[in-house]
This record gives sequence, structure tokens and C-alpha cells, in this order.
Amino acid sequence: MRVVVVGAGPTGLFTAMALARRGHRVTVVDRDTGPRPDGSWPRRGVMQFHHPHALRAQVAEALQAELPEVWDDLLDAGAEPVTAAPGPGSLGAPAELMAVRCRRLTFERVLRAAAERQPGVVLHTGHVDEVCIDRGRATGVRTDCTTLDADLVIAATGRAGRLGAARRAPARGGDCGIAYVSRQYRLHPGAQPGPMNFPLGRTDLYPGYQSIVFLHDNGIFSTVIARSSDDRALAALRLTEVFEAAARAVPTLAAWTDPTRADPITAVLPGGRLHNTYQGQLDDTGAVGLPGLVFVGDAVCTTNPAVGRGITTSLLQARQLVRLLGRDPSDVVGLTLAFDAWCSENIAPWFEDHVYWDAEQRRRWGGADIDLTRPLPSDLIVAAAQADPALFDLVGPYLGMRALPASLDAARPRAAEIYAGGWRPPVPDGPTRDELAALAATYASTSATP
Repeated sequence: MRVVVVGAGPTGLFTAMALARRGHRVTVVDRDTGPRPDGSWPRRGVMQFHHPHALRAQVAEALQAELPEVWDDLLDAGAEPVTAAPGPGSLGAPAELMAVRCRRLTFERVLRAAAERQPGVVLHTGHVDEVCIDRGRATGVRTDCTTLDADLVIAATGRAGRLGAARRAPARGGDCGIAYVSRQYRLHPGAQPGPMNFPLGRTDLYPGYQSIVFLHDNGIFSTVIARSSDDRALAALRLTEVFEAAARAVPTLAAWTDPTRADPITAVLPGGRLHNTYQGQLDDTGAVGLPGLVFVGDAVCTTNPAVGRGITTSLLQARQLVRLLGRDPSDVVGLTLAFDAWCSENIAPWFEDHVYWDAEQRRRWGGADIDLTRPLPSDLIVAAAQADPALFDLVGPYLGMRALPASLDAARPRAAEIYAGGWRPPVPDGPTRDELAALAATYASTSATP
């Protein structure tokens, strides 16, 4: 089968290589020309490229299953697997892979290099103008002055991709109402990481904002401060002087970014346009809009990146699409319907989970208390495990994305009981939101002074 994949991000490249290894002839089209000769890679148009990413165990499993030598290449490039010892009663069981410490830059560089040498995959630089259609089905794409014929077109174009947009029902969701700034640092040789409370780093939730540290490959880590996108006072964190002052004021960030431990290697990077969106394969009538055109990855689902679900949900989709193509590649309508049904059951719940989670978090950031007349959002159910560790048997699989959000329903009554008794998640040491806003105002005015 001739396949055109539009988009050379992680989803597009993974899908292309997996299909080529099954005998398909695949052309990947993207405007990006790849890393420059000097090694830099701006990746224009991909805002999140230089921001922190979390690679969950499912990403490693996808590589190990489909592209095992690419997994080896990723380890050689400095990616670090994070494992957990088996639980009680698991004598002799191997350690469980939990996550992979790795920058998106490193991940994509390794994937692209593998795609460039993959037999059956051709990388084509250009902009796709439209899908070619003949007799009611997709027959390829038109890119610049070239027509690329195909039996199947896979759109891995991301959330903002417009290819075939009129062929689908509108997306659900929208702006998640949260913005952030981040900066990357490199640990000094021999320096140890700062304090951690989850496998990839540290997260601290304050009333009004959140600080996160993500440990990556090769001693590089990212610091993040997230806020409500309508909190204009904290928007000044995008300024270098303000961000540095905030990093000194928040204890965890201060420990990680201490000049005796690490040096910054990027500017302060604003992260905007964060969305929770879901868009299926079908049109307004519930039918396949254009047989032979299938959407995958962020073109189907995006979620607030703070919890690191994006590449995981995308590669889960890619693996399922490859499986379905292996059953009957000639039935493109049946393939699309089956894929849409699978995504509705296995991917859409993560979108819906984040929509409610983010809305409730923004409400609490605005000063509201936990509302026990409403269903508890997932983050509060997870937090309740601090008060009752027995809940972790339910919370753990959800955190690892081994169980869908509905699995937390069994924990909901006990979590509500805990909050009704007056318990609240402990607030870490650090400035309040108002103190952080005052600090931002002070340093913003200083940086604006000639």
C-alpha cells in the first residue's frame, strides 16, 4: 500500500516506520527540514518542541515493540529509563518501567535519524496544500508543485492542522485556561538533582500557581511555573529577571537552579495556546467524511501538557492504527470507523478528564474551596491518597495511564469522606500567589527601567 503521512513529528515518524516495516511504501511530508548542520533545530511552528516533556512507559513500550533499535538509539543519546522495584509478593519479578527522562529535542532527533535510514520511508520537504480526491476517496496530496499519490493519507498534523478540516465534525474543548513559562538548565558535572517527589522530578501546587521540575537526559532539566491564563499579574514571569527572582523565591526551584548546581541553557520560554481538544474521524452525520483520510495523534486529542499525556496518547493511537491496517488495508471505511470507535473509548476519556480537572483547578486558584456538591476532579482524588494510602491501589494505575479515568470512581466516596472531614492537601513552603505577584511587579518594573 502507498501511504502518505502528513507531519514529521513523533506520531508521524513512528507511524511511518511501523508501516514501512510491514511492507508499505510511505512518504512523510513536512515543512521542517530537520536539524541544521550545526546541530541546532528551531522546529518553527512547534511551540512545545523546546518545552518540557514527559515520556511515559507506554512510549518506551511502543518503541520496544515496533522499533527496538530506535529504543537503543534513544538510550545511547542519553535518555534515562526510570524503573520501580516490584511490589510485595513479586519475588523475582523484573523492575517495572515507569517513565523515560528525555527532552523532546532528543526524542525527535533520534526518531528522525531512524526515519531517514528506514527502507520504505521517504521524507519529503514541503507544505501540503490539499488532499487529492477521486471518486469520493482520498488518492494522495498536493504539496507545492508536486502530487504524491497514495492509497491512504494519514494526517499527523497536530491540533492546529487544517488538512481535511471540513471533512470532520468540529472539535470539542478549547483553551484549557492555563499558561506557563519554562526554562532549561544543565547540571554541573557531578552535581546531583534537586529534591524530587515523582519519577521525573518535582511538582508543587500552591493556591494560585504551580511549580514543576522535569529531569531530562544528559543532566538537563526544565523548570516550569504554571498559572491561570487570565492571571495577568503573573504574566510577567516571561521576563528573565522576573522568572529568576521567582525561581529564587520558590524553595524547590531555588534548590534545583542554585548556580552551584546548574546553569541555564535556554532563555525563559513562554508556553501559550494550551488546549484540551478532541476531534473524531467522522463528519456531522456520523459518517466517514473522506474515505482514505485518517487523523492521528494531536489531530485527534490534545491535553494540558502539565501531566505529560500527549506523546503517550498519540503513540497509543498510532499503534492501534497500525494494528487495524494489518487486518484489512483495503477497507478504508471500516478501518476509519473502527479507529474512531477505539479512540472514543480509549483516548477521549483522557481529554474529558483534563477538561474537568483544569476547570476545577482554575476555580480553586481563584480562591474557591473544594466543592463537595460536585464530583471530585481526578487530581483531588489522587491527592487524597496522601491521607489514606489504601487509595493508592486505585490511584496508581490511573497515574500510570494503565487504567482509564473512570477507574477512579471506586475511590471517589472515600476521597469525598476525607475532604468532608476537613483534610486538605498540604501547601508546600513558598510564596503565596499574591507574594509572587508582588515580586513579579517589583522585578518587572526594574527590568523596564532604562
